[in-house]
Amino acid sequence: MQGDTWDLACQFNNTDHHTELNGTDRLIIRRGQAFTINLYLNSGSYQPGYSQLHITAETGPQPEEQYGTRAVFGLSDEIDDTRWSAAVSSPPGDTVCLSVCAAPDAPIGRYVLTLDGHIQFDFILLFNPWCPRDVVYMDSEEKLAEYVLAQDGIIFRGNAEYPVPIAWYFGQFEEGILDACLRILDMNPKHSRNPGKDCSGRRNVIYVTRVLSAMINSNDRDYGVLEGCWKDTFDGGVSPMSWRGSVQILRTWSSTSCLPVRFGQCWVFAAVACTVSRALGIPCRVVTNFYSAHDTNSNLVIERYLNEKGEIDSSTRDMIWNYHCWVESWMTRSDLPPGFDGWQASDPTPQEKSEGVFCCGPVPVRAIKEGELTFKYDAPFVFAEVNADLVHILKYNDGSTRKIVNDQKVGQKISTKSVGRDEREDITHLYKYPEGSAEERQVFEKANHQNKLHQQQANPGLQITIKLSTGIRKGCDFDVFAIVTNNTEEDKKCRLVFASRAVSYNGVIGRECGFKDLLNVELAPGGGERKVPLRLNYSKYCTNLTEDNLIRLGALLIDYSTKEAMMAMRDIVLDDPEIKIRILGEPKEKRKLAAELTLQNPLPETLQGCCFTIEGANLTGGSSITEKLESPIEPGQEAKVKIYFTPTQSGLRKLVVDFDSDKLGHVRGYKNVIIGK
Repeated sequence: MQGDTWDLACQFNNTDHHTELNGTDRLIIRRGQAFTINLYLNSGSYQPGYSQLHITAETGPQPEEQYGTRAVFGLSDEIDDTRWSAAVSSPPGDTVCLSVCAAPDAPIGRYVLTLDGHIQFDFILLFNPWCPRDVVYMDSEEKLAEYVLAQDGIIFRGNAEYPVPIAWYFGQFEEGILDACLRILDMNPKHSRNPGKDCSGRRNVIYVTRVLSAMINSNDRDYGVLEGCWKDTFDGGVSPMSWRGSVQILRTWSSTSCLPVRFGQCWVFAAVACTVSRALGIPCRVVTNFYSAHDTNSNLVIERYLNEKGEIDSSTRDMIWNYHCWVESWMTRSDLPPGFDGWQASDPTPQEKSEGVFCCGPVPVRAIKEGELTFKYDAPFVFAEVNADLVHILKYNDGSTRKIVNDQKVGQKISTKSVGRDEREDITHLYKYPEGSAEERQVFEKANHQNKLHQQQANPGLQITIKLSTGIRKGCDFDVFAIVTNNTEEDKKCRLVFASRAVSYNGVIGRECGFKDLLNVELAPGGGERKVPLRLNYSKYCTNLTEDNLIRLGALLIDYSTKEAMMAMRDIVLDDPEIKIRILGEPKEKRKLAAELTLQNPLPETLQGCCFTIEGANLTGGSSITEKLESPIEPGQEAKVKIYFTPTQSGLRKLVVDFDSDKLGHVRGYKNVIIGK
């Protein structure tokens, strides 16, 4: 067969294997599914039964058959999709149509295929969620379109009362992204220690998911993709709020010799992990857990000490995050007892070490729900994130302590984007049984943890709640109210501390935004009530807010006669102004369009350094387009620009928009655009 030529039919194969969005200039295929090569023979024709072919497929720097990184096979009568195999699918002649199939459990990555020692070509092999024999198999076209093929999506931030959707551009098929994802696998320390073993491990989706969880963050100084930063300033990098998608992050990492990109926080880590997982063929989604516990000592209890002024002792490492994002990947778990297949949680945000490395998961979501804390990997940490008990203890000035009655619950409104729609899907029921149900009680006992239900005290005679006024927007002055009720049969004299402070989404308390300490609150018996307002003025809170736009309200009520204390806590999200987005022109492939973007300045002060940026899968050529405004924007005035872009592909796309200025920080918006052919 010397001097023969061949054609890899990339257009046909990539389309057949759902990888054509990566481009059709090279062969990118999925395991457990046949692909086609056309051979043009110069030396006579192919004769079935006489002509033999010797084929090898190799991946990694030290391919070996025993590790599954080298496969040697010949021609069979037909394709066997349980292993590496090849068959001729054309009649005898000088053109041979060769079908080749990779084993459904072959390691993913870059391969070299050699035919008869002299025809040699490269291809990339990915996980195959369309193949029933692959452990990542998903049997719904709708879900595959969302969890593997969708290049944009929605991530939820804000807080439990007010989940805020932001659009994210995953861009897993944009130019250079798949190469960056494969490079992440090659840069991981396990690969440098033992390349043969690491490449062999890539047949196992659990192994790959775990490597990604460790490599998306750079905490182990392991050439990880992102460096975390939870300070107020982001010197030497950019604010995590400024990212609109994963493409720029992965391209930057890859083009700067794998230096960590600065900076990320949890939703950025999760979004990049989702991009890489989808690129490699693992169905994946970003989830947000509101009121997420970070339990450092694994006792499943988060203890908070307060003084009489309502100030929290900040020396504890246990935290409650306003929200925390991680990812779920879809797979079967043959390493565990039956019943734990499906969504597996893993968390690329660096928090605690697992087997000596900053990574977390994958652990079956079902194991969290059932309290199976011995199941791999890191079940106790994820269990605590959604189930830990929150205990507040009041330290009196005389040194005595008292438990505070407080009904805050950890692990609320666990959220992800709905399949095929932009709405929020609540998946709390996948992580936990309903609060207070018999099943929840059993799970807690199984998790070897005092039952929440024993700790709940009888409804005390004094009650305190916090109410909000409507229209809490950034730039306004507004009131919040503490409502105190006395359900006992006697007069009550109390102290009420009502405080508000800026807070970061990861629970770090900032500066005070308004404070009241009333030493003599008198309440009549039998339902006597007081409504105490606290005014929050823009002039006071404007310089204290972090980019998260969150203010924590805390009201502490101390009964002088019994020394009992009760507390109400509530976080408020200050609304950003809306970005109005109009598309001018008929949205068609390869036709120039304009986005007209408008935002009204809601603040009583002038905005300087204003700019709009747009980005979107197959809309902006894989990069972002920024338009700076020449002049400052006065209070009440509109900032308005037109930005031109040319879509490259038809279909439903998200145009992700960001407005930045000195006083407002990053304001986000998006618009769904249907691009015609």
